[in-house]
Order: sequence, then structure tokens, then C-alpha cells
Amino acid sequence: MAAPTPRSFLQVAATEEVASPLLVVQIEGLAILKIIKHCKEFSPALVTGQLLGLDVGTVLEVTNCFPFPIREEDEENEAEGANYQLEMMKCLREVNVDNNTVGWYQSTLLGSFQTVELIETFMNYQENIRRCVCIIYDPSRSSQGVLALKALKLSDSFMDLYRNHNFTGEKLREKNLSWVDIFEEIPIKVSNSALVSAFMTELEADTPVTQCDYDRLQLSTNPFMERNMEFLIECMDDLSMEQQKFQFYYRSLSRQQAQQQAWLQKRRAENAARKAAGEEPLPEEDPSNPVFKPVPEPSRLDSFLITNQVSNYCNQINGVAGQNFSRLYMMKALHEN
Repeated sequence: MAAPTPRSFLQVAATEEVASPLLVVQIEGLAILKIIKHCKEFSPALVTGQLLGLDVGTVLEVTNCFPFPIREEDEENEAEGANYQLEMMKCLREVNVDNNTVGWYQSTLLGSFQTVELIETFMNYQENIRRCVCIIYDPSRSSQGVLALKALKLSDSFMDLYRNHNFTGEKLREKNLSWVDIFEEIPIKVSNSALVSAFMTELEADTPVTQCDYDRLQLSTNPFMERNMEFLIECMDDLSMEQQKFQFYYRSLSRQQAQQQAWLQKRRAENAARKAAGEEPLPEEDPSNPVFKPVPEPSRLDSFLITNQVSNYCNQINGVAGQNFSRLYMMKALHEN
């Protein structure tokens, strides 16, 4: 093995750039169109794909992407999926296209993406890539006339806790971590070449109104609101079950503390009698006694994720309801005129 070379000024500067915080995710317009096309073609099925680009200072540039084939979860298919990724990246390198992995994208149904599986995928990527993002696209939300595209990453404080698998109340208070601190949303900046921008400018003069503009005026949003309400009710049921787990834990803890106090009073009375008889007192703590066995505290990760989902559904309902009121007032003014 060759000896490591001394670090040059450029290497030190590159290290400082990597250590800088991620502020913007810059995506090429063509990459966004590929993501939208892939997610819409297979909707309502959920799909994923690879993001390729460059990590430059505080900006993560996404210049290209390719979809993953839909497969079932087994070892053979996982190996085939890994080989598929390697072959795709080799082909892209041969045609001089950026083939550096900077994350992945995935579709979602009404914003239902905050799961343990997403966190595990992030942690797997973090083993090889220091900074990566996940682009979330929601085709159902986009059908309401809004580009539902967001870039997410895990917060550093949450990743430290997740590596230790310690989500007790004490650790969360120590890290000052709440349910809003799990994911960080990074602003997205769309970038196009000068030729693409010039071409789009010419298209706007010929077609001033597109189908997307008409979609914004649709008054029928009942299915979207109903599905959001159904998912919200399911999340509230799950959150209630998580709260029941903690109530059972605190009841068990209170019952154990009462048993410990009763045992200690009995042992102290026994030691007082032994002391009066001139005998050695017995220890007041007995680790072998089941009364002193610690009650395991349930993890708060699931409740945090469910709370995040509840907040997401509420924000979506609030946004759609506000748009509906605007449309209704606009249609009322048109009828009056």
C-alpha cells in the first residue's frame, strides 16, 4: 500500500467545504421532469430512483437521475438491484455524465413518507456519503396544481441518537430534541441552461395558458380532502396506541417504586431488629430481587414520526382548504359579473 501523501492546500479547502452546512439543493430542470414522469407513470404505486450530481460547498447539485426497477423484497432481488445501479453508473460515466451519488428520490401518497424505513435508508447512505438528500414527490398533491417537491435530510442530533438506539425521555431532554427536529427540509433551486431558458421563453409566447393553469381552478377537491382526513384519523389512532404504551410504562414504574419502598421498609425494620440483637445488618439493595429490575422504557421514535405525519396532514388540509375558499370567492365574483 502506498504511503499517504501530505495534504495540500486544495485538499484542506475541499475538506472545509465538505464540513460546511448544506443550504441549497440545486436541481436541473431535466432531472425534475424525469422524477415527475417516473412517479406519475406508476402512481399510486411507490417508486424510487437514484440522484446523481456534485457536492459543492453549501450547494448540493443534482444534475441527473435514473429510476430503480420495481422489485420484491428478497436477497436475490436486492443483489440484482445493486448490480443494476452499478451498471447504470458505469454507462453514465462512459458517456461523460455525472455519476456521483448524492441521494435518492421517492414518490409518496399524500405525504405519507415519514417512516422508520426512510430513516434506515438515510443511515445506510450516510455510511458512504457524508451529505445526501432525499427528494420527495407527491403526484396526488401535484394534481391540485402545486408542485409537491421537497428535499429532506436527517438532522445531526437525531442521527447521533439513532446510532445509539436510545430514544428515552432522558436522552431526548438532554439533546433538546423534539418531533420537529427529526427531518430538515432544504430549499430547492431549479437550474436550467441558457438554451433551455431561451426555449421556454419562446414557448410561453405561443401557449400563455397550459393545462396546469386550468387544474388550479378545479373546484372538486373532495377526494383529496377525504383521503387526507382518513389518513389523519389513522394516525391519530396510532398516536393514541403509542400514548397507551407510555401510560402502561408509567403505571408499571409507579407500581415498582411502591414495591421497592415496601421492601425497603421491611428490610430496614429487619436490620433494626438485627442491630438490637448485635448482628450485622443486611444490605438495603438486592439486585437479584425482581423488584429492583428496571422497567424498559418504550422508544419515542414511533410517536415522534406519527406526530410528524399528523402535522403534515394538518398542513395539507389547511393549505387545500385555503385554496378552496379562494376559488369559491373567485367563482362567486365571476357569477356576479
